[in-house]
Amino acid sequence: MNTIELKHLLLNQIDSLEKNRLQELYGVLMNYINGQKEINDWELLTDDEKQGIINAIKEIDDGKGIPHEAVMSEFKKKYSNG
Repeated sequence: MNTIELKHLLLNQIDSLEKNRLQELYGVLMNYINGQKEINDWELLTDDEKQGIINAIKEIDDGKGIPHEAVMSEFKKKYSNG
């Protein structure tokens, strides 16, 4: 199947989708496109930046992270007007 045939097939299938399925497909497609962009963005990082991200992920995997709710609660206590 050449590129034109593949595009035509995809467009026909997309055109036949119901609204909710079309919205789901849009989300999947955007995730795929953005995922490819993020891979390219990774390559733009310095070795130190990459290592910092890897270290942060390892800390979270090891249970050393702070839950979002705890951070937000502390932030609200510190900066709320009242």
